Amino acid sequence: MAAMTAVVADIGGTNTRVALTHGTTVRTDTIARFRNADHADLSSVLKTYLSDRSETVDAACVAMAGPVHDGVGTLTNLDWTIDRSVIAAATGAGTVAVLNDLQAQGHAIAHLPDDKLDVVFGGPTSGDHAARLVLGVGTGLNAALVYRTERGTLVPPSESGHISLPVQNEEELRLMTFLGRKHGTPGFEEALSGRGVENLYAWACHEAGTLPPGFSAHQVMLAVAEGSDEAAQRAAHVFVRLLGRLAGNLALIQLPYGGIYLCGGVARAFGPYYEAMGFAQSFLDKGRFADFMRQFAVYVVNDDYAALTGSAWHLQELIETA
Repeated sequence: MAAMTAVVADIGGTNTRVALTHGTTVRTDTIARFRNADHADLSSVLKTYLSDRSETVDAACVAMAGPVHDGVGTLTNLDWTIDRSVIAAATGAGTVAVLNDLQAQGHAIAHLPDDKLDVVFGGPTSGDHAARLVLGVGTGLNAALVYRTERGTLVPPSESGHISLPVQNEEELRLMTFLGRKHGTPGFEEALSGRGVENLYAWACHEAGTLPPGFSAHQVMLAVAEGSDEAAQRAAHVFVRLLGRLAGNLALIQLPYGGIYLCGGVARAFGPYYEAMGFAQSFLDKGRFADFMRQFAVYVVNDDYAALTGSAWHLQELIETA
C-alpha cells in the first residue's frame, strides 16, 4: 500500500502550524505557521495552505487546544469551532480526525527519538504497553494518559488543567486567595501555564509589597535567567514546586510506569531550572509513598512539532484499522 499523503495541523491559542506528511513522517520542509488573528476560521487556514501546493491529500488530522467530543471541538482560548465535516470540505481528505492537542502529543510519544527527550527525574521506564502520561504546559495546561494496545494507541480526552489548586501551607493559601480574587476557585492552569507564570509573578510582587510591572511570561523568564529579580525567582520556585506536585499527584492516580512527559513551550522554558528549584523533591513529597514515587521517570519533550507527528501516526492507525 502506498504511503498516505496527509495534512496535519496543530492549533494553539495564537498560531496554527500546518504540514504535509509522507506516511507517518512529517515533511519538515512543508511546515508553515499562520497567525490565527489573520484568519476567520480553520477552514481559511487550510485552504490558504493547500492553495500553494499541488498535492492531493488522502487524510487530515487537526490537533487543537480544547475539548473534543464526537469529532467537534471548541478551542479554549480562541473563538473557533473545529468540525470533521468542515475539515473534509476544506481539504478533500477521505479520512479526517480531530484530536485534543494533548491527545496528539500522546500519539507521538512512542515515536520520538531519544535526543528529543530530556531526563528530569528517574531512570528506565517499563515496556511498550505500560501507560504513559503526557502533561502539557503552554498557553494552557492539560494532561492525558497514553495506552498502547494490540489494536492501536488509546489517548482518552481530559481537561485536567482545571482541577482545583491544592493548598499545603500558609504561603499557598495566600496564593490561592490572590488568584481567587480574579478567577473564583482557581484551577492549576491559573498557576501552571503561560498566564500562570504572569499570575505567579504578580502574586510574588504583591507579597513583596511592590507594584508588578505587567511582565509577560517571556519577560518573567528573562528576569529568572538574569537572576536579579527576587519576585521572578520566587515565582519560578513556586511554579516548579507546584508542577512537581501535580505530576506526582497524577502519577499516583494513573500509575504511568511508561513515564511522564512534560511538553509545551512553558515546560521547555523551565527545563534549566527543574533540578535547582526542586522539582524532584516536590514530586517525591508523598510521605510514606516517597520511595514508591521513584519508579516513575519524568522527561521534557523538546520537539516543537510532536503534535504534528502524533497526528500523522493517529491517521496511520485509523487507516490500518479501517
